[in-house]
This record gives sequence, structure tokens and C-alpha cells, in this order.
Amino acid sequence: MQNMGLRGTKLQGTEIVKIEKQEIQTVILDVEREQKDSYEFVKIDTSRGRVDCAYYRAEGTDKGVIMVTGVTGGFDSPADKLYPRLSVDLKEVGISSLRIKFRNPKDLSEALIDVLVGMEFLKSENVGVFGLIGHSFGSAVVVQAAFNNENVKTIVMLSTQGYGTAPISFLPKSTSVFLIHGEEDEILSPDISVQAYDLAHEPKRIEIYDAKAGHELDNVADEVYVEIKDWIIKYLKNENENSAPIEPVEY
Repeated sequence: MQNMGLRGTKLQGTEIVKIEKQEIQTVILDVEREQKDSYEFVKIDTSRGRVDCAYYRAEGTDKGVIMVTGVTGGFDSPADKLYPRLSVDLKEVGISSLRIKFRNPKDLSEALIDVLVGMEFLKSENVGVFGLIGHSFGSAVVVQAAFNNENVKTIVMLSTQGYGTAPISFLPKSTSVFLIHGEEDEILSPDISVQAYDLAHEPKRIEIYDAKAGHELDNVADEVYVEIKDWIIKYLKNENENSAPIEPVEY
């Protein structure tokens, strides 16, 4: 897969191009926002359909985390509501979060477009440093997204599938990788995470939980939460960056 280009400086009308066997394009047409109790419900209208997101905005930050699930494609979360819990707590330490609902959770290319659309939205919020978290199918999506954007500084892969993760060997040297899997995963073997770990470069880490931890990791939810929160803070919040400031985006 060749690198993906992001074109345009404004969120509204920005063109996102993916080049593989054929050119796939999408244009962000409009954004609607609705305030909920702890987050904003964001509807991003694109030329390929609407991407729904839950946005937990931290004031004055340039750091953001995108979280995606597996083939269910909704706002579901592994590890006993890990994503909403983590989103609220990261907001308190100055990291924004965006949970994305896939338009087509069985199509890797379309799911990748959704994540890139989410990253473009966060850029409009002056976020320029990204972490990505994916579960199962979503793990392959975040690998693909990190492969296409050097501003992704870390990815977390939960109960990953194998298909679509080959680019992990070619991530930027500045991108760290954390893999988590359950030994009792009834859907995807933990050997898949071990293989991905072997292919990844440093800095990297892997945790295989054996306390009857299945695909959803619910039985080790508290441990998973602590490990991921610490990892994200280490590689986003505490990172010393030399990158140029992100220009504000108007729309």
C-alpha cells in the first residue's frame, strides 16, 4: 500500500486521498456538533457518508487519542467500558479523545478513511500529536493509519487480528507500539500479537494476560485500563517534541 496524502488546509472541503489499487477519495463537507453530558457528539458529513464520533475535548492541548472498536463498528468498547472511562480521565490530564463509529466495519480501507477523517477533525481543533487505540479489527486500522501519518506517536493494539497489520514493520521510528492480548481469546490467538510484536521496532511492549482473559478483556479490565493510561501519558503527555506548532484551522 502506498502512502496516503492529506490535502487541503481547512476541515470543510478537505480532500483525503488513499492510493492503493485504485484511487479512493473523500471530501469532508460539513461538521455538526451536539453537546452531551461528558462529550460532544460530532457528525462529520463526507462524500462517502457520515462519520459519527464522540469527542472529549481537553482545553488548550495539541495531543489527542482516537479509539476504535472491532467489526461491530459502533461505540462499543473492550475491557468493560475502557474507551469512555479512558476518554474522561485523559481529558483531565490534558489529552483530547475521539471515539469513532465506523461506517463500514468490515472494510479495512473504508475504516481507515474514517480514522483519517477523525484525525483531520482533530487537526481543526489544533491537535497535531496523535495516539491511536484499536480493538480486534480496529487494531489493523490503527496500524494502517499510523503507517500513513508520521504524527502518530503511539498505537495500542488490543486482541489484534493479523490481516492488515503488515505495515507495523514500517512505522516511523518515532511511533511506539503496545500490544495487549488475552491468553484465553476465543476468537483471535494471542500468537497474532506475538508475531506483530516481533515485527515492530522499539519502543514496543506486549502484555499477554492469562487470568481467563478472553477477546473482550473484560476479566482484566482494571489492569488494562491502568496499563494503557500510563502508556498514553508516557508517549503523548510527557513527550518532548521539536515539531513546529500546528496552524489553527478555520471552517
